[in-house]
Amino acid sequence: MSMLKRISIRYLPFADAASEGLPLGQLLRLSLFQVSVGMAAVLLLGTLNRVMIVELQVPAFLVAMMVALPVLIAPFRALLGFKSDTYKSAIGWKRIPYLWFGTLWQFGGLAIMPASLLVLGGDVTQVAHDIPFAGEALAGIAFLMTGIGMHMTQTAGLALAADRATDETRPRVVALLYVMFLVGMGVSAIVIGWLLYEFTPLELIQVIQGAAVLTVILNVTALWKQERVLPMTKAQRAEEGPTFRDAWRDYASGGTAGRLLVVVFLGTMAFNMQDVLLEPYGGEILGLSVSATTLLTATWAGGALVGFAMAARWLGQGINPYRMAARGLLAGLAAFSAVIFSNPWNSLELFFIGACAIGFGGGLFSVATLTAAMTMPTSANAGRGLALGAWGAAQATAAGLSIALGGAIRDFVNVLVASDRLGEALSNPATGYSVVYHIELLLIFATLVALGPLVRTRTTTTQDGGHKLGLADLPT
Repeated sequence: MSMLKRISIRYLPFADAASEGLPLGQLLRLSLFQVSVGMAAVLLLGTLNRVMIVELQVPAFLVAMMVALPVLIAPFRALLGFKSDTYKSAIGWKRIPYLWFGTLWQFGGLAIMPASLLVLGGDVTQVAHDIPFAGEALAGIAFLMTGIGMHMTQTAGLALAADRATDETRPRVVALLYVMFLVGMGVSAIVIGWLLYEFTPLELIQVIQGAAVLTVILNVTALWKQERVLPMTKAQRAEEGPTFRDAWRDYASGGTAGRLLVVVFLGTMAFNMQDVLLEPYGGEILGLSVSATTLLTATWAGGALVGFAMAARWLGQGINPYRMAARGLLAGLAAFSAVIFSNPWNSLELFFIGACAIGFGGGLFSVATLTAAMTMPTSANAGRGLALGAWGAAQATAAGLSIALGGAIRDFVNVLVASDRLGEALSNPATGYSVVYHIELLLIFATLVALGPLVRTRTTTTQDGGHKLGLADLPT
């Protein structure tokens, strides 16, 4: 029996991520916070944006602005991580308080979201006072609270996992957490799609409120007894914390750092402008149901998992991460072309293939640029934490701006279509979506141009495994 147990554990996925300080059981339990974050991401970026645009008839620009609110908070993740690093606690807890309060923020945002959406959709029959813009304000607050909770929970959870892991197992631990995030998105998309097969407002309320309760259950289970009580002395609590000024000056003086941030910004814009449009496109143009369009998120997550697996294989072979980023961009060209042609060809298969390829290309591009940031030469002041923080800030800012711009461009073009200003040939509801997808193709070409000089840059990734793909200190 003992031999059978050793064999079964040995062949479990990521079994080599366990260590004496972080056994496999505790590691898998800790990874549950990634499932809750992935579930919230499916609701914000998948189900709710389609419901608000198609069922509630909310303008796409307004929906894009709300969905962008949680994303625009992401640049503060570096600050949250830094605060949890230097948190002065009498009992020595640094990560658990941020995990707990992140859980409360995420739960609170999801808890008030159903009522906010009903008011936003114009259902004010049960409201005593009809206040102008109340729906927009309430929905914005709900999205903002959920976003703060997601980023706080994920940042503190990843930091806690990195603290408990050894130097040898830390890359594999963080890789496991990244995979759990994608698995959480995929499973949540399937379950939510099944629950909303027969869509009604009551079903939507029940799903969101159930997700709020499940968030607390998963996160409390994840953080339970994960951090030791190590009381701090008064002298330790009185010590002054470090500053980022000198570190940022050293990092900004690097030759490739600025161009890498430009590449990350442009590439993220290219892949994320369709975030709030892909599911409405499937529902409004291709006639898919809410359940079917929610499965698009699972399709995207599956493509991202394939991209992660290919990235691990290619980096193990010693590929230049910038060349791998170019492969992700080329996959994006094929993906958006498939989405564009799915309408005139009336092909749902081509549409789902395009959605999967978007996840593959975007995941491959993100992993590649993150690896480049990890392997960038560092100085005494500017460590890798600062480089990863800058990477996360550039990615999150670009994601938020692209989501808002995507919705605004779609609405503006559709107004022109409705007024017959674009001519009879473009008098089609799909024109607004198509313009956004073509802009994303142009942004991919611009990213390839900016990436060109970096391909000749040497990195510390070596054939003999000098750098293993583990996504240590992953900021997203």
